[in-house]
Order: sequence, then C-alpha cells, then structure tokens
Amino acid sequence: MNIGNQQVTAHPFLTALYADGYYPDHVVDRGKAILLRLCERIEAERPADLAALYVLTQAATDEFNALQDDDFDIETVAREEIAGDFWFVAHAYGFADADDEELIATRDW
Repeated sequence: MNIGNQQVTAHPFLTALYADGYYPDHVVDRGKAILLRLCERIEAERPADLAALYVLTQAATDEFNALQDDDFDIETVAREEIAGDFWFVAHAYGFADADDEELIATRDW
C-alpha cells in the first residue's frame, strides 16, 4: 500500500538517529519501517477515535520493543526521537488531542 498523506510522505522519520553514528542505519531503517507500517494501518483502518488510534500506535510500540530486544539500544535520544515521530503521525492524521504517553503506553524503553 502506498501512503497517501502528503505530510507523512514528506516527513524525514528518525532523522536524529540517522545523524548519530551510534545508531546503525540498517537498524534505524527497521524503526522507520515500523512507523511507515503504522501510517499504512491508519490509512487502511481509519481509526474513528483516539482509543482506536492507540490500539494501532501501541502495536507499533510493541514492534519497537521487539526491535530493542534484537539489536537496538533505545536510550534517551532514541526514546525522544521515536516518541516525537509517533506524535507527528497522530497529528498528521488529525488526532491533535492524542496523548503523547498514551500513544506509546506499551513501551519498555
């Protein structure tokens, strides 16, 4: 599926992580793919309210949890960058009232 939201297609996800040599690009690519799949799911499922959005964002957060278990150290810089991109996605799809913490409530990082 192609992403139709112009804000999303123009957004450079996880830029601080790509710019920091501590994070290997191939691992950051996996994180970016998680966020893009989230956008695809939002467009496909069209959540009607915040509760439905949180189900999708928390599933994506679980994917980041698994990525961390594999080979990605999600420390302060990464945490803030990832959380910021979840916030961006929520706002790009019209959920301006989304709670930053609730979007990623299932995180273990």
